[in-house]
Amino acid sequence: MAHKKSRNPNHPRKGSSIKVEPIRDLVAIAAIKANLSDKPRDLCLFTLGINTAFRANELLSITVEQVAHLNVGDLLELKQSKTGKYRATPLNRPAVECIQNWLATYPAHRNPYSPLFLSRTGEALKVSTVSRMVKYWCKKAGLKGNYGSHTLRKTWGYHQRIQMGTAAPILMEAFGHTTQKQTLDYLGIQSGEIMDIYLRMEL
Repeated sequence: MAHKKSRNPNHPRKGSSIKVEPIRDLVAIAAIKANLSDKPRDLCLFTLGINTAFRANELLSITVEQVAHLNVGDLLELKQSKTGKYRATPLNRPAVECIQNWLATYPAHRNPYSPLFLSRTGEALKVSTVSRMVKYWCKKAGLKGNYGSHTLRKTWGYHQRIQMGTAAPILMEAFGHTTQKQTLDYLGIQSGEIMDIYLRMEL
């Protein structure tokens, strides 16, 4: 008689999911970049991910021709996977520099329509692969917690809110959320951190 496979207690129940965290520590971000300094593709993926609000599957849809000509301040327009609408995002200096650094060492057989983030088989990386990569990068940087592909854009949003003071309604629009609470929950912003925003400023 076949034995019924026991359920992994750490696996989410059907219909639920495990939330991944943003990278809150700027030192950890610098450590990950340093660890990826000799891996231009991975450094580009990480840097572009934490400097935009694009989802992982949207990042993986990017082709060489879409970014090869871009300069700081130029718009990268990608189709949003959830809405089907196109969203244009201006690229900052770290984003442009990491793209150019990667393209300088990109495989010689590339063509304009090749995916920017190639796998070893010559196809675009998969989201599941990116999740494993992010988990490994964070673990190597000494971070504890749950991380995955969503960590990249969550990190962008978290530091927009905490470091730059970007208003929640603006972030809500960038993420395509329906409420500000959904955005704050998504970013893992805790009540203590929100309180600290107010206590740090004295007018």
